[in-house]
Amino acid sequence: MRFDLPRSLGLGSVCASFFGVFSGSNQGQVTHHPVLPPSYPLAVRNPYLSTWMPSDRVHRLPYADSQFWAGQDLGWSVIARVDGQAYSLMGVPDLEASGIRPATVCRAEFTATHSLFELTAGPVSLTLDFFSPVSPSNYLRQSLPFSYLTVHVTRSQGHDIQIYSDIDGRWTGRERRSGPTFEEHGDLAFHSVSVEDARTYDEENDMALWGQVLLASRPGNVSSLSALAGGPKAVRGHFMKHGDLSTGDAIWSHGSVVALAHDLGTVAGEASVNFAVGYEREKAINYLGEAYTGYYRAEYPTTHEALSFFLNDYEDAYWESLEFDRELNTFATAAAGPKYADIVALSTRQAYGGIDLTIPNDSLDTDDVLAFIKELSSDGNINTIDIIMPAFPIYWVMDPDWIRLLLEPIMRYLDAGRWHLPYTIHDLGTHYPHAIGHDDQQAEAMPIEESGNLLILALAYMQATGDTDWTDQYTAIFQQYADYLIDNSINMANQLSSNDAAGPLPNETNLAIKATVGIKAFGELSGNTYYSQIGDEYADLFFTQGLGTDMEQTHFVLEYPDFPDSWKTPYNIYPDVLLGLDTFPREAHEMSNKFFSTSVRGEYGVPLDNRQDWAKSDWNMWLAGTFDEDTRDEFVDDLWAFMTNGKHNWPFSDRYVATSAHGNEPGAPILCRARPTVGGHFAILALKGPASIQSLSITHKPGRKTSKMPLVKSQGADSELVLQAEMA
Repeated sequence: MRFDLPRSLGLGSVCASFFGVFSGSNQGQVTHHPVLPPSYPLAVRNPYLSTWMPSDRVHRLPYADSQFWAGQDLGWSVIARVDGQAYSLMGVPDLEASGIRPATVCRAEFTATHSLFELTAGPVSLTLDFFSPVSPSNYLRQSLPFSYLTVHVTRSQGHDIQIYSDIDGRWTGRERRSGPTFEEHGDLAFHSVSVEDARTYDEENDMALWGQVLLASRPGNVSSLSALAGGPKAVRGHFMKHGDLSTGDAIWSHGSVVALAHDLGTVAGEASVNFAVGYEREKAINYLGEAYTGYYRAEYPTTHEALSFFLNDYEDAYWESLEFDRELNTFATAAAGPKYADIVALSTRQAYGGIDLTIPNDSLDTDDVLAFIKELSSDGNINTIDIIMPAFPIYWVMDPDWIRLLLEPIMRYLDAGRWHLPYTIHDLGTHYPHAIGHDDQQAEAMPIEESGNLLILALAYMQATGDTDWTDQYTAIFQQYADYLIDNSINMANQLSSNDAAGPLPNETNLAIKATVGIKAFGELSGNTYYSQIGDEYADLFFTQGLGTDMEQTHFVLEYPDFPDSWKTPYNIYPDVLLGLDTFPREAHEMSNKFFSTSVRGEYGVPLDNRQDWAKSDWNMWLAGTFDEDTRDEFVDDLWAFMTNGKHNWPFSDRYVATSAHGNEPGAPILCRARPTVGGHFAILALKGPASIQSLSITHKPGRKTSKMPLVKSQGADSELVLQAEMA
């Protein structure tokens, strides 16, 4: 079956000489569509399968290593043999010595689910399609720890073609202690590479050590498949000479690869082959001493069964992805323009790529589904509430059940009475994948931050799904934290907010706003008007009476009282808008709208507060969701400018220098790579209503009874856009 490639421009572009591109390091000679991103996602499915191609390597793709999200190079090569001559399409660093020629790179593109690279290899045109499905309502598809590489021959006039791919031991996290295994099951062939004597749940430099790396394929209708493992020179040399790997002989040692090769024979027109890459851990998460495993294992408990299903599922997953990419682009463009569509497209795989979707490993009970998220690029905490919070707009848009899936592990722990402090716990474990709680009560302290977050997230879930059964069972816990906020959020102790890099403050206005909205959220959640009234009274105090503003009421201050010249982006007011709580009056939004459009904008947007030169992209998109179109579009333009400035090659950083006012280089990222908090970029689109993306599959998801239909259809939605979503 022929599949149309997911792109907007046709084939046939004229490629510059590869050597001309490489010698000048001129990325302009490779067309990037829709824009040049910092890094292209290749295989991004969970915290341990997160492989990227830095954009400054694309122009020399035939030579370039891919990277793990944290920056470690990974060997992943793709070679096409055309009429007996081998051409590297990706990842062969020693071309001059090998006799393999570099293909010519023409074009690179990303969508929400695909990254594509067009090349020519002698007389043949090819496209590499790296496809990581995003299908959150299909728990089976979303939980599979594999990603597709499809090599399309897009133009060939009767040439003899073979396609090869390999990966190396660096994917295991400890190359020198790794070894391969090869298996065949029917027509499925796959290599696995694992670390010898690795202990369950061990990590090294954020890479898992206790699982197995996988490279799999099966022959197509017109191709044969062969396999080999060993030194890259020997394995690639055998393919270059013979066009297959079936009679090869190589020895595994440090630096070796596992490889698969397809022989397509004579190709007149088009052809394609699929590979699957993955990282599988049977015991994926340690949840309170019990092993949880991937959801998919309830139906496909063995590796070969899971890989067979994954490859069989390609057609359905592919067509779903094309419709999803189209719909997301259309809706995001309608919400805030084409630059905003670029931002959310690049954010999508990353937002889900920090999560494992799991069930108990012993029972494989699909009625006990839990999601676990890693705090990437910082300390590796698991199910940090202030990571779930900034990311939640993407779950609201795609499938709001994921808010519950991420909160449920925390709520069970709190409900068991193992956390004794009067405010909400910060996270469920010091380091992924150990979700073992903090029975020593030593979790990082963010009392107002996390208590407010939990109440807002619970209401967001209830409003979006209509499921009051889940929230009702934890009402007493929620009320405890609402009472804590009432007692502690005006005369506020010195404490951290989510932006802990900025340091603690007493009486931080933005935290007071979060507490106020959180109290009001519990009033809505519980139906207890006392809490709703208190929330309204606190909002009146901080805005109308001016405790949280300067004397002229031009902006919210960073810290109250008596700090009139200070300011901070008051992003915590966004859930008040999204959830329709009306805690703060319209005048509060108009005040911030004017201030941030005129007063504190840097070269790449608005920093977090007056003390910093760095911005947080997720929080800025939250705040943009409360503004009028002109100011909103300024924030979108600034984030898009950072994303496309070519100054960095990390997976989308959510923290970057926004202004040169403090002497640093504007537009440079700071510390944060690949964080799932980029789900917050969906904040503007989320205003169109929960579950507003309709194209995603809902064919494989446990049923949950809800007491009523969703309580919120949309907030500030364009009626035509909502109608389109309902009809899709």
